[in-house]
Amino acid sequence: MMIEMKKIKLFIGIAAWLAVSTCCSTDPFADWGTETESGQPVLPDGTDTSDGGSGSFDGTGTLFDFEVVIDDTDMSGDDIDETIVADKDNENYDDFIENSEFSSTVEIAYSGTSATVISNVEGVDISQDGAHVVVTSTVKKVEYILSGVTTDGSFKVYSDNKFKLTLNGVNIVNPSGAAINIQSGKRVFVVSPDGTENTLVDGSSYVLTDGEDMKGCFFSEGQLIFSGGGKLRVTGNYKHGICSDDYVRFRQGSRVTVVGAVKDGIHVNDAVVIGGGILNITATDDGIQCEKGPISVTGGRTTVITTGNAVYEDSDISSSSCINSGTTFAMTAGTVLLKSSGSAGKGLNCDGEIYLYGGTLRVVTTGKQYVYGRLDSSAKGIKSKSSLTIESGTIRVRATGGEGSEGIESKNVMTINGGDIAVYAYDDCLNASNNITINGGSVYCYSTGNDGVDSNGTLTITGGTVVASGTASPEDGFDCDQNTFKITGGTVLGIGGGTSTPTANSCTQRSVIYGGSGSAGQYIGIQSSDGTNLMTYMIPRTYQQMTLLFSSPQLENGSYTIYTGGSVTDGSSFYGLYTGAIYDGGTQAATFTANSMVTQIGSASGGGNPGGGGGPGGGPGGWGW
Repeated sequence: MMIEMKKIKLFIGIAAWLAVSTCCSTDPFADWGTETESGQPVLPDGTDTSDGGSGSFDGTGTLFDFEVVIDDTDMSGDDIDETIVADKDNENYDDFIENSEFSSTVEIAYSGTSATVISNVEGVDISQDGAHVVVTSTVKKVEYILSGVTTDGSFKVYSDNKFKLTLNGVNIVNPSGAAINIQSGKRVFVVSPDGTENTLVDGSSYVLTDGEDMKGCFFSEGQLIFSGGGKLRVTGNYKHGICSDDYVRFRQGSRVTVVGAVKDGIHVNDAVVIGGGILNITATDDGIQCEKGPISVTGGRTTVITTGNAVYEDSDISSSSCINSGTTFAMTAGTVLLKSSGSAGKGLNCDGEIYLYGGTLRVVTTGKQYVYGRLDSSAKGIKSKSSLTIESGTIRVRATGGEGSEGIESKNVMTINGGDIAVYAYDDCLNASNNITINGGSVYCYSTGNDGVDSNGTLTITGGTVVASGTASPEDGFDCDQNTFKITGGTVLGIGGGTSTPTANSCTQRSVIYGGSGSAGQYIGIQSSDGTNLMTYMIPRTYQQMTLLFSSPQLENGSYTIYTGGSVTDGSSFYGLYTGAIYDGGTQAATFTANSMVTQIGSASGGGNPGGGGGPGGGPGGWGW
């Protein structure tokens, strides 16, 4: 047990070390990303943005029309070079088949309801009933090679030692149990040679053996390490697709598809390590569940689709997740694509910390809120019951299921140090129970029913580019209730019906808050007295009462003019916030002097918090709370 615990800790350590070095027809926002004849996107409210692009356009196509589908014909992976551990003192050494020798072979060729066994290995006893083959082994260095087709067969192993299992073009259907049933706690190297296609299917009901677990189509008491460039397809009709009471590792080049599972696609106790390859999963409950240990992704392409609805059981509500970790989740490289369509479904769900250090993560959730009596549960794109840290990578989240559907949620602390992040959600895009800190990266939030960024504690921005769009009052671009809102760096733009006001005595970078009205597709700009553009922004939707917060290192003590309307040429857009653009033709809306850390102008709503801000600046209108 100590060995297994050390390995789990090591998986977390590797991730930390690397950090340092289809929309459903019911989706109410499925039209987001549609294009006009000019090729420009249309906003969710129907606004044609062909006059200059929109914040929904990222240069490679519309942002929020991305889909998550299973495509097991696309074998192009996203692998990084895999380093084979050669140090015998390294606790991962034994997980690499290159460090083991298998000098004896047992061949099993299936044909219909029978099987032919070729074996002369002393210490390996084989019994069979038709095509149901049972191996009992007491010796080391054995390789089992499975081939052929059976419509009523299985492969069961009792082994005192680790072994190699080669799937050499085998198709096993077992109507009454697991297709492969490994009753051994030892390590199993599962190899699908290049060019082979292998299929495993279990029955919808099992004939069980007293004292033995058998929880899925491919079941093992011990560790499963998948490798090889051939294809493996697994269907779990009884419970899980692939199940280990220990841990599972997917190595570079592996090609595994869980076609479907009535429970979890992959279910393990101790850890899941995705080091590369192509992993496709379709399941009713969780796509990947690790009950007691971590999940780490360091390469490859993983696609998971779950469809199960939330249920009330054991005095609580449970819902399906594409990835569900009992402790931590860490991602350093590769691509992970997740879609949950069931009520209250989650994309990435973690009982412990989430660490996103790199790679590409795309999440779609479309399920609605589930209510049972006084209890309720809602869909979440990414949810940590502890802290969540984003260091780097490309992250896209789309959560459109209605009430409670949030993009990224932390039940403790959320920290963003870098990365390219865009969230489109019905409810809050970013939400944290204790505090949100943004130190860098590019962050875009667009909520269709609530706040762009919502911290139930403090909110701190020290760097990066942050654009947050909330809906009409009382919802905000930035909301941190009555808590400290600190801005010391970065380019910050929040728009909504209201805003929390930066806490003047905690800030070192000036901010301006402007209140007025705005129309979808309309430009708004801020220019200094010498004509320098500090801000040019396309308003993403119509506000009868608009509150805009802007902060930038360029905003210094001086005089400024706010313009609305006009046109934009050249430059580049970060979801409507332009840099390097030429803005002209606007109508003067207000003037102000940024002689306070927080300058307030026009008629605006304070939203979540008075915040201890500065006094009013100059210009038309008054400060309206």
